[in-house]
Amino acid sequence: MNLRTFLSLAALFFLTGVSATPIGQSGVASSAAKAPGTKCTSFDDRKEWRDLTIEQRLSYINAVLCLHKLPPRDPTRAATSRYEEFQATHILLTDRVHSVGHFLPWHRHLGTLYGNALREECGYNGPTAYWDWSRDADVSTPILESPIFDPVTGFGGDGVPGTYTLPPDPKNESAIGPFPGFGGRIWKGCVMDGPFKDTVFHLGPGRMITDHCLVRGVDDQWKRMLTSENVKNMLKARTYEEFRLVIDAFNGIHGGGHILVGGEMTNTYSAGADPLFYLHHANLDRVWWHWQQADPANRLYDLSGPTTKGGNIPITLDFELDFPALGPNITVRDTMDSSLEPNCFTYE
Repeated sequence: MNLRTFLSLAALFFLTGVSATPIGQSGVASSAAKAPGTKCTSFDDRKEWRDLTIEQRLSYINAVLCLHKLPPRDPTRAATSRYEEFQATHILLTDRVHSVGHFLPWHRHLGTLYGNALREECGYNGPTAYWDWSRDADVSTPILESPIFDPVTGFGGDGVPGTYTLPPDPKNESAIGPFPGFGGRIWKGCVMDGPFKDTVFHLGPGRMITDHCLVRGVDDQWKRMLTSENVKNMLKARTYEEFRLVIDAFNGIHGGGHILVGGEMTNTYSAGADPLFYLHHANLDRVWWHWQQADPANRLYDLSGPTTKGGNIPITLDFELDFPALGPNITVRDTMDSSLEPNCFTYE
């Protein structure tokens, strides 16, 4: 028995023998909320997935599974679980939080709220995890050999061809593509291994409500968009305007991470069905954080872009961000400094 097999068997025993217990809708494990802008007294030292211990990875996965078991806080919406509530909020606000000046601030706080839910509602006690895909893109080994896709200590592998068919879409709500020539490869099939192989998702594709599996279509060719060299080039941006445009381009690291995983991750609305959505966006936030930290005097509160897609009203630090069913409204200003509430994080 080789070491990897032994670790996987040991991890499988842990995963099946220990389950995260829902703490409850009220999040009783959390301390009282502190006012935005106050100094943090403790920090979430966020780590790359493979730098977590095996125990931390399994605990994180268990917490995600726990969110799937918890009921939604707002039963009037289509979400059937607390996990889907995060996805439902992203679906609801997709047209308002993409290709706008607050794309990065809004997704930063979404990730903070998600990490808080894992800890306060499902007992996870480790750091928020991100997926540094450059560590996989810089090597020649297939992306599916990355620890992130491990069937026991990761999130499962690729979709299996022939196991999923896109539903009829008479109302044009699925928001599929367009990816000429790649449709069948992107929506390859259901993930048939790993901790989410039996999970039924109810939201998506797009704005549709359908019962379906976790769908992926992993494709190595998109690794080229995620290399460390590409990230270094993006970090050369001199202004936030330059930075936000290059990071959010389809052929940039944002689009690259989504299309590399394929399946539901390629859907602008319902991508949050895949738990890798949150690790991908945490890494985008890490790149932004490093860009800010390189010149905090000029970059910490640097902001630009429109308040609406294609609009001409410029974003300001006082622009309000909303997170229905997830948390109170905050301003863009409240997200900018990671050393202040409600952020309180660093990245390795």
